[in-house]
Amino acid sequence: MAKAKADTVYFCKNCGHESAKWLGQCPMCHEWNTMTEAPGASVSKSRAKGAVLSKKPEPVRLDEIELSDEHRTLTGIKEFDRVLGGGIVQGSLILVGGDPGIGKSTILLQAARHISLSGASILYVSGEESEKQIKMRAMRLGDFGKEFRLLCGTSLDDAVSVIERGKPGFVVIDSIQTMMNEGVESAAGSVSQVRESTAVLMRIAKSLGITIFIVGHVTKDGSVAGPKVLEHMVDTVLYFEGDLQGSYRILRAVKNRFGSTNEIGVFEMRQDGLREVANPSEYMLSGRAVGSSGNIVTCVMEGTRPLLIEIQALVTDNTSFGFPRREATGLDYKRVSMLMAVLEKRVGLRLSQSDAYVNIAGGMRVSEPATDLAVVMAVISSFKNSAIDKDTAAFGEIGLSGEIRAVSMCERRVLEAQKLGFTRVILPKANHKSLSDIKNIEITEVSNLDDIIKMQ
Repeated sequence: MAKAKADTVYFCKNCGHESAKWLGQCPMCHEWNTMTEAPGASVSKSRAKGAVLSKKPEPVRLDEIELSDEHRTLTGIKEFDRVLGGGIVQGSLILVGGDPGIGKSTILLQAARHISLSGASILYVSGEESEKQIKMRAMRLGDFGKEFRLLCGTSLDDAVSVIERGKPGFVVIDSIQTMMNEGVESAAGSVSQVRESTAVLMRIAKSLGITIFIVGHVTKDGSVAGPKVLEHMVDTVLYFEGDLQGSYRILRAVKNRFGSTNEIGVFEMRQDGLREVANPSEYMLSGRAVGSSGNIVTCVMEGTRPLLIEIQALVTDNTSFGFPRREATGLDYKRVSMLMAVLEKRVGLRLSQSDAYVNIAGGMRVSEPATDLAVVMAVISSFKNSAIDKDTAAFGEIGLSGEIRAVSMCERRVLEAQKLGFTRVILPKANHKSLSDIKNIEITEVSNLDDIIKMQ
């Protein structure tokens, strides 16, 4: 009898949908050309045996469930705890993604150091570095507690065995793409390996109450490598952002079952690891140009935290191309183009023959429409070659009719500007009612772009 051919399945790289045959379009997420071939996941006998429940579950009435405050463990890094929602929840599964060299392993090693010094047991599993390499990096961070254990290897089964025997309070897997599950017949880093390995770790975290951190690689478009279902399986997804050539880093939560996804943590990469930036507004504005045209400060909200950033614009007199060039760094390119069209249509500012470049200093990426007013003022300032007062900040959303609309949390933005020494704030007239109690700072209200043109 001929030997049966090994089963082959196809997985969608975007959502993780499984199909017995190749499809041009995924039937779940409707993305094209995302199906990849992988060997069928054969489950080992040991895993199948462990998956059998000794007791059948019974449904529970909602009024019988007792709520209690979740016990959270502090990492010793305030910015990290802020993004997590106030600390680490016991038994949670946390995914940390980001570009290579951005600081994922560093911040987890720093958190492991603080936790180990408090007496908790930690197992650090590394499939990318040797014991000596991690030791060299750890020496720059300081002393570690005696309960810090290190395991180097790519076998997930060995790591699971060590976890079940030692039952540490915290586990770090660096990284999930290097882990090899012997029960899955595919290469490390494949869709099947990543999905099944994460499922094993999730069962361990929930059944044993162990907190597990997973480091994930990212693709060229910035998303976590592997199936999209990976992000759905974990409790929290954290992303590291920032320019690799600079020292500025942002830790952002895109999913958090135990806290808000609006908080960010700001760090500075130094020789001895990541240092928290307690006042990111002051850090972002350090070294800004004074007295030059095209520069103005605005305030954006990252969750509940106000951040002052500098908007820079450079508008040339005449373009050297067949059509005017538009560039936006840190801002939505389409929105910047729209704002320039509004300027040309509503106030007659002739930008059709000028190249325009708009930038956010410091490497920040902002999508909030409250930056519209600052972008417009910076463009007008550069076009007219007229500098804006260095102690002036502005924020507001601009509509297609040239009207300036209200923004949320206006009072917190003004107070942040006042704290940093700004003496004047330009804001939408519609936000006037929320600023009655603020004193010792000049408030200039504007309702449309004509008011801005008159001021500049």
